[in-house]
Amino acid sequence: MEQQKINRRQHPRFAVTPSYTSARVRLLTEDSFTRPGHVYDVSEGGVRFEMDHPIEPGTPVAMEITLPEYAGSPAFVDGPGRAVFLLGNVVWCDTEEPGPAQMALVVTRFARAGDRDRLMRRITSGAYARVA
Repeated sequence: MEQQKINRRQHPRFAVTPSYTSARVRLLTEDSFTRPGHVYDVSEGGVRFEMDHPIEPGTPVAMEITLPEYAGSPAFVDGPGRAVFLLGNVVWCDTEEPGPAQMALVVTRFARAGDRDRLMRRITSGAYARVA
């Protein structure tokens, strides 16, 4: 008998273009964001991303996400260079395939006032497709 996967996500996810959606990560024991990567999809509660150097599941991290600007969308009003900062825990890391490690983190909190709202305005602006 085939088991059905249970979707435990509380928030809708939105696909972003990885080559245009950069992320920088730092362990909470580090002073700066020195681990570059790219985001695949994002929600209010989590991020799926890739980096050259894997991070062990359970590790708490800080992440900076720079979403691309789309002229004409409501997200454009934030202006360029308005990154979103968040804190979270890595929940899985896949290093099976050659190339960068794919990982996911669950968001524990947004780092600055307005970061959650800025992220939500951008990903729900219509510029991004929902992911199952």
